[in-house]
Amino acid sequence: MSVLDYIHECSHGALEWVALTSSSFLHAILHVVIYGTPLLILLSTIMFAFIIYRKARASRKLTATPHEMLGRAHAVGLTDGIFKLILRRTRGRQIVLMLGAAAAMPTLYMTLEIPKHIINHAISAGQKSIEIQGVQFSQVEFLITLCILYLASLLINGLIKYWLNVYQGRVGELLIRRLRLMVYRGWRHNGQPGGRSQLIPIIVQEVEPVGGFAGEAFVTPVFQGGTFLTILAFMLVQNPVLGAAALLMLPIQLTVIPPLQRKINALNRTRVREVRHLGGLIGDAEPRARAPLIHLRLVQSSILIIQEVRFKIYKNKFLMKSAINFLNNLVPFFFYLIGGYYVIDGTVSFGALVAVLAAHKEFSAPLRDLLMYYQVTQDVRVRYREVQRFVAGVLVRHPHRQEAEVSSDGGPTSATTSPLTSTT
Repeated sequence: MSVLDYIHECSHGALEWVALTSSSFLHAILHVVIYGTPLLILLSTIMFAFIIYRKARASRKLTATPHEMLGRAHAVGLTDGIFKLILRRTRGRQIVLMLGAAAAMPTLYMTLEIPKHIINHAISAGQKSIEIQGVQFSQVEFLITLCILYLASLLINGLIKYWLNVYQGRVGELLIRRLRLMVYRGWRHNGQPGGRSQLIPIIVQEVEPVGGFAGEAFVTPVFQGGTFLTILAFMLVQNPVLGAAALLMLPIQLTVIPPLQRKINALNRTRVREVRHLGGLIGDAEPRARAPLIHLRLVQSSILIIQEVRFKIYKNKFLMKSAINFLNNLVPFFFYLIGGYYVIDGTVSFGALVAVLAAHKEFSAPLRDLLMYYQVTQDVRVRYREVQRFVAGVLVRHPHRQEAEVSSDGGPTSATTSPLTSTT
């Protein structure tokens, strides 16, 4: 037997083995989905709870300031905790925002449910006349009615989202205005700590992200969490195994993606610091005690460092994108395999499978927004505490990068940046 004939026979044998044991293969996949999903979710929940606890503890130690030393900041309304300040100043508006977020969930569910009925009861209906609650529809009339309902659900859901975004911006701008007035009033009453050179960047730049956070402080977890739970509930209603399959890749994504994102953020911070250093070298028109050749080498070295850092950013960024795309596309594999089997078996309708596939496209978006919300929350906490310190005149930090010093061998030493001006 030739090599080609042997390969041909092996291929036929493999295909026959897969065909004969397809039910066993599906049985194994179902066990992985049903038992593996809860275990992975439990382990990832424990891991993330531990990480969040450690970060919160480190953040409290980093920004710890005796309460009595911030008394002058409290006197002008800068209370302890950004969430406490937001509730005190915008409590009524936060309630309105959360009610609007809750109102968007039924229409979101309708945009997922109606396409299933369009496929199952309008397009694939085996009869020309359809009766709903005593009302007779022809097949075309029923299709048009469902499509109009779907369009109305999309329109209402889009209008609610538009209103939420606009109202969030309004709430944020109102608190930004109040914060700027409080900071300026506190700065004047407390002896103008730091002078105008520090007041201007703080009151113009640093207050803006802190105040703007008021528009998303409470409504973002409610809206994005509600969106995630609504989509998940729709999948579970169609078939619990399909819902579990949608969750199977979630713990893996939450384990793989955040470390890559943190590495990219660290590289971006390194790039920003090095760009500032390069700007300082180029702006040094008359280098002090530096020979022109040494100065040129320092500039070349800085440019080379920036180039290498940018290459690392590209590699990590596209590695993260590839991982996200692969994991997102792996879930439909389970949908096609398990859902297709259930459709053939008659357990799940074809329209339900199509609707679940469409819903999965929107499944990861709210999770990304919730992760981003957590990162923004940590940044705003630090910024708000630094604003408090500035107003109180405690540990005022200069918002400029220390000038790079030149060591005896001609190399620049490390420099630090203010947390008020750090860029991710």
